[in-house]
Amino acid sequence: MPAGSDAAFRELYPFTPKTISHDGVKQSYVDEGSGHALVMVHGNPTWSFFFRDMIKSYRDSFRCIVPDHVGCGLSDKPQTYPYTLKTHADNLERLIDHALPNGEPVSLVLHDWGGAVGMRWATRWPKRVKRIVAMNTAAWNSLDAPKRILLCRWPVIGDVAVRGFNLFARLATSQTTVKPLSAAVRAGYLRPYDSWANRVAVLRFVRDIPVSPAVPSYAELADIEAKFGELRDVPAYFPWGARDWCFTTKFLPKWRGYFPNSRENVYEDAGHYLLEDAGDRIIPAVREFLSADAT
Repeated sequence: MPAGSDAAFRELYPFTPKTISHDGVKQSYVDEGSGHALVMVHGNPTWSFFFRDMIKSYRDSFRCIVPDHVGCGLSDKPQTYPYTLKTHADNLERLIDHALPNGEPVSLVLHDWGGAVGMRWATRWPKRVKRIVAMNTAAWNSLDAPKRILLCRWPVIGDVAVRGFNLFARLATSQTTVKPLSAAVRAGYLRPYDSWANRVAVLRFVRDIPVSPAVPSYAELADIEAKFGELRDVPAYFPWGARDWCFTTKFLPKWRGYFPNSRENVYEDAGHYLLEDAGDRIIPAVREFLSADAT
């Protein structure tokens, strides 16, 4: 990487991650602070870097547990691996059991694919869930995926575009925000995905999008949604970037239906990476919501 980029990265991401092994595959995760546990779950093609400012802000009052999915961020990137929703969710469950062996309560902060991964844990352990924050995400089957994403699923074309030219991750740094990212932040998002081999999970996430019942994640998501009723009374908050072309505001009514006592805040000047556009407003608002269960 260019001279000085490591120093810039460490300033943005000043954490020393821990690791957990899943049958010899290492998963990286940030574990900062103490108090009530906040588990933050990222999507694709992001990694724990997406939550960096939340971690810095919240670690004085909460314990922030923030994994990188296997294949993402600083985790191992095995080339032959079952990169499916179920596998990522199983890894999250093992990580939470490892970090919180006494069954402590958890609040979830979810984004993009993190919604499905995190809600799978929540539906399995509803009595441990204190609060849920879901941002520009879904945890049910939707066949309305943007064509620009579906194109990346095509054989050969997807491999060349996503793994060869890194287009999925690169375009995400320019098409998911309203405000342009700084060079250092853009480099931070792209840092883990610097080779064909290291982009394996980016492509596999795209190919696990439930466009039909034939995709492995389809049945898993149907099972997750079927159990949402057990979480009906959990306090939920939905900060939402209105200018997201993937998870549009059309997803909000369904979230409200499952969480009738929820709150939401739509940020008209924010895109899919809403913490980059409106983090200065979202982070304190989420802290206020979470603080009711800080003990």
